[in-house]
Amino acid sequence: MDKTFKWHELSESFHIHDETKGAKDVLEWSFQKFHEEKIIYASSFGAEAIVLIDLISQVKPDASIVFLDTGLHFPETYEVIDRMEERFKDLKIERKLPELTLDEQREQYGSALWKREPNKCCEIRKVIPLREALMPMDAWISGLRREQSPTRANTDFFNEDKKFQNIKICPLIHWTWEEVWTYIRNRDLPYNRLHDQGYPSIGCFPCTQAVAAGGGSRAGRWSGTGKTECGLHTD
Repeated sequence: MDKTFKWHELSESFHIHDETKGAKDVLEWSFQKFHEEKIIYASSFGAEAIVLIDLISQVKPDASIVFLDTGLHFPETYEVIDRMEERFKDLKIERKLPELTLDEQREQYGSALWKREPNKCCEIRKVIPLREALMPMDAWISGLRREQSPTRANTDFFNEDKKFQNIKICPLIHWTWEEVWTYIRNRDLPYNRLHDQGYPSIGCFPCTQAVAAGGGSRAGRWSGTGKTECGLHTD
């Protein structure tokens, strides 16, 4: 991570009133700045991810993408990954598994760790695998948007990521939920069918619920636990 570069000032320099609210310009700058083997998109394959993958493919058709395959995702999530791989054939999509299988995790920590210690489960199945994927990288791309939650409200296009010791690039920070869906429909992109069933944010099936009309975009994640983040975006 370049500690001398003024990343916040760089973020402020991008014009956000174009068609993609700065997202495509940010991606073009990023793929020019960072060598192709030093930047990766960590994708959840949710709605924001579908937009980002389409934009990335326009800038870097053979970009690298990593999906943290916890082994606990909904069948609909795996289905949309298959559909995106078929549509964007040149993209390099890696499905990264944790070191521990679910059976091994149960043997070491007991059954249903996600119920008893959700932070530990996220660490094993998401945080550690992402750290491994990012170890050789200088930068990674994320689909965070400012309106998603209070913890994401101050996200910049470029962020010094102390947790993973690199630069986290967030091209969609100024997009609204409505704009995400307008883009998906206008481009006729595949998307996770659970979005049509009240799931704005989709993670692992034991920890994700549908949200009532008017509920927050993160309200269905770890509902009733006080937990709102898996740990990828917290120091």
